[in-house]
Amino acid sequence: MNLPLKTGLEDVQNTPDKRQLAIDKVGIKSLRYPIFFESDSQGPIRIVADFNMYVHLPHHVKGTHMSRFIELLEKPAQVFSVVSIKTFMQEMLVLLEAEQGHLEMRFPFFLAKKAPVSGVSSMMDYDVTLKADLGEQFNLTVKAEIPVTSLCPCSKKISEYGAHNQRSLVTVEVEVDETLTLDQLISMVEEQASSQLYGLLKRPDEKYVTEFAYDNPKFVEDLVRDIAGALDKNMAIDGFRVECENFESIHNHSAYAMIDRL
Repeated sequence: MNLPLKTGLEDVQNTPDKRQLAIDKVGIKSLRYPIFFESDSQGPIRIVADFNMYVHLPHHVKGTHMSRFIELLEKPAQVFSVVSIKTFMQEMLVLLEAEQGHLEMRFPFFLAKKAPVSGVSSMMDYDVTLKADLGEQFNLTVKAEIPVTSLCPCSKKISEYGAHNQRSLVTVEVEVDETLTLDQLISMVEEQASSQLYGLLKRPDEKYVTEFAYDNPKFVEDLVRDIAGALDKNMAIDGFRVECENFESIHNHSAYAMIDRL
């Protein structure tokens, strides 16, 4: 049994403060830490996340316990997920003896994807940011950057053969409850593209995705509208922002569109 460490040293942070000024956010910023994050298809996967972790500090307390933020991340067998963020926040407030808290996590999220014909597996990465606030209410937003393929309907219509396509970057930010997973959010976006991206394709796969995109042309406007429509139908999503940038293959500029319902 581990007994409390008795050092006889004064706990300055717990001394009273007389300035009568509460602090809205105090804690640690830009902490890079290895953690496990839950994937629907792969179970817990090892990632490295950048953390910002803050609590509200009452006017009469001099300082917060910075080391306790690290203790939270060292909890044995801890696995993060969209579902578990609220529980983690509740534990943070108890440990830090606070009534309000804020959490930000930024990390690359990897999914194993199988090529559509050959079935060969490869990894795709997506940049993800989670932001959570807990006080009287719990609020969670998830932001993900998802690369896809888009093919120009106009180019297909006017050309005797071929059509120009491009890689597109879709950025979605959604206000969610704890039932939506990252895998589900990424899949919802990829299904609306002219074609998905894959890390590894054999020649039959390349033929398939090229022809699939040709049969499914979309302007940047189509992309954001179709994605917004899919997000709007999901009961786990309270609000959303969808941005899409097409890195044009025949122009020296990008095409861009955004729908904001946050």
